[in-house]
Amino acid sequence: MRSTTLFTLLAVAFFLSGCGPEPTPTPAPVKKAATPPADESRRFPAPDRGATSIVADHLLGHEFLPGGNIAHYKKGARAFDLILIRTSSPQAAGILLFEYKQHLENPKVIPSFGGFAGKDGAREAFLFAKGNYVAGVLGLPEADADAIAREFAARIQ
Repeated sequence: MRSTTLFTLLAVAFFLSGCGPEPTPTPAPVKKAATPPADESRRFPAPDRGATSIVADHLLGHEFLPGGNIAHYKKGARAFDLILIRTSSPQAAGILLFEYKQHLENPKVIPSFGGFAGKDGAREAFLFAKGNYVAGVLGLPEADADAIAREFAARIQ
């Protein structure tokens, strides 16, 4: 009888040791809202420039793009946009540029510029990296975009 009672007490103690207050669940990490990028409008050429804006995240509506700056231009009948995205390093800019290339239709390398040209949806896109920045001209044929991109690149330090 004594061993049965001892066994019963040990069994009850074992089962009770597993009981206790429910562990408090750790809260899921709160995703911080994207902080808007710095205003880089001074880097956009002034002639024919209309509105400039800062997009906090997903520039041009692309999920793979972070936030950045965009400037709208209109010269005569043609309208186009310039974009500028600041990254943490030149390597990050190169990786982002390559990722953007993967989303272009019929991309081609522009060796003289170290960038890419192709179609971003229905618009022509001319993209390049310079230092910590990814920049681009959207809405112009490659020949016209090249000249504007050269002027734009000269303003990016």
